[in-house]
Amino acid sequence: MTYGHPTEIWDEMARNAPIFAGISYARIDDTGIQWPCPDLDHPGTKFLHKDQFVTEKGTFQPVPHVPVAEPPDDDYPLILTTGRRRAHYHTGSQTGRAAGFNLLAEHEWVEINPEDALNLGLEDGEVVTVTSRRGSVRAPLKITERSPVGVVFMSFHHPDEAQTNLLTTDAHDPITETAEYKACAVRVERGREDQDLGGQGYGINPVTS
Repeated sequence: MTYGHPTEIWDEMARNAPIFAGISYARIDDTGIQWPCPDLDHPGTKFLHKDQFVTEKGTFQPVPHVPVAEPPDDDYPLILTTGRRRAHYHTGSQTGRAAGFNLLAEHEWVEINPEDALNLGLEDGEVVTVTSRRGSVRAPLKITERSPVGVVFMSFHHPDEAQTNLLTTDAHDPITETAEYKACAVRVERGREDQDLGGQGYGINPVTS
């Protein structure tokens, strides 16, 4: 391909995709535009289905609630959910090579609700150990209202220091076959110095008891 500038790539997309036809780099820089935007005189579509569905009536199907495969209990009283942080993408195999992104999120941390932190006697910034039935990960604690009571959050962008995905289960949805690695039962404890978790004080160990 012999594109001379990213605008040429976008213009080619706009020529071939009607929903982008009215969007150009110049218009994006000026106000920002949301698709569909079929021509240059169109203001863009802020709400895709504001008053009615674009094509036909929407179909809603009730779905019975299915609980997580591994609910919390006395030994593992919290739910760990995993996901991404804005500064990184996926496991960080690409964004982890960029110094600018690492300045925004240079290491992994464990987000926990203030009520849970108080009950566990944990302080903001201290290194804690998150343990599931499959292993233990150690990372600094971040006390925040972003996490609901009973839920802790970690990303999977720093596998060299905290292999978060190794804590999760191999359960999956029986219909979509999507893996349920967004929820598993864990406990959070003050980081133990006798644990050999590797890395810069963080890492993972298999559960041995």
